[in-house]
Amino acid sequence: MTEELVAELEEKRARHNADAERHKRLRDELNEKTREWADRRDELNAQVRKLIEEANARRETRDKLNAEVREVKAKRDDWNRKFNDQSDKVITLKRENMPKSGQSIRKYKAELRTLEKRHMTSVLTTEKERALVEEISSLSNKIRSLEKEMEQFTEVKTAEHDAREAKDQAETFHRQVSEYAEKAQMEHDAMLKLYEEADAIRKEADDAQEKFIDAKLTADEEHREHIEHIRQVHDFDKIITGIRDKSRKSRRENDESSVKKEAEEIYDKFRSGEKLSTEDIMVLQKSGYM
Repeated sequence: MTEELVAELEEKRARHNADAERHKRLRDELNEKTREWADRRDELNAQVRKLIEEANARRETRDKLNAEVREVKAKRDDWNRKFNDQSDKVITLKRENMPKSGQSIRKYKAELRTLEKRHMTSVLTTEKERALVEEISSLSNKIRSLEKEMEQFTEVKTAEHDAREAKDQAETFHRQVSEYAEKAQMEHDAMLKLYEEADAIRKEADDAQEKFIDAKLTADEEHREHIEHIRQVHDFDKIITGIRDKSRKSRRENDESSVKKEAEEIYDKFRSGEKLSTEDIMVLQKSGYM
C-alpha cells in the first residue's frame, strides 16, 4: 500500500516537474521576446528623436527666413512708398512747371512712329514720298526742340531719377522677399514631412512598447506558474521522503521486535539446558542478552 502511494505521488511530482520545465521554457522564450521588443522600441524612439531634432532645426531656419521676409518686405514697402511719392511729385512738377507743349511730346512721338511705318510699308510716288519725308523731318525737329526745352527743368529730371531709383530698390527687395519666402516654404514643407515621419515611427514605437508589455506580463505569469509547480514538486518531495522514512522506521522496529522475540526463545532454550548454535549465540549478542 505504501509503495503504491509513493508511486502515485512520484507520478504527480513528475507531472508538476514537467509543467515547471514547460513554464520555465515559455518564460525564457517570452523574456527573449521582451528584450527584442525593448530593443526595437528603443531603436524606433532613437529614430524619432533624430527626426524631431532635424525638424526643429528646419523650423528654426524657417523662422529665421520668415524674419528676413518681414524685414525685407518692410524695406520693399518703404521704397514703394518712396516711389509713389516721387511719382506724384513728378506729375505735380510737370503739371505746374512744364510748358503746355511738353504734354504733347508723347502724342508727337506716336504720330512720328505712324509716319515712319507708312514710309516703310507704302508704295508712293516721288512727290508724295518727298512730302512724307519732309513731314517726318519736321515732326522729328519739333520733338527734339520740345525735349531740349524740357531738359531745362532739372527739378523734374531729379524727381524722375529719384522715382526710378526708388522703383529699382523696391523691385530688388521684392525679389529678395520672393527668394526668402520660397526658401522658408521649402523649410516649412521639409519640417512637416519630418514631423509626419516621426509620428509614423512613434506609432511603431508605441506598438513595440505594447508588445513589450504584453510579453513581459505573460513572461511574469509563466514565471509564477513555474515557481508554483516547483513548490508543488518540493512539497511532494517532502511527503514522499516522510512516507519513506516512516516506512523504514516501521520496518526497522518490526525487525527489532522479531529479533527480540527470537532471542527470548533461544534464551529459554539455553536455560532449559539445550545446546546453542553459533547462529543462536549471535542472535543473543545482537539482542543484548550476552
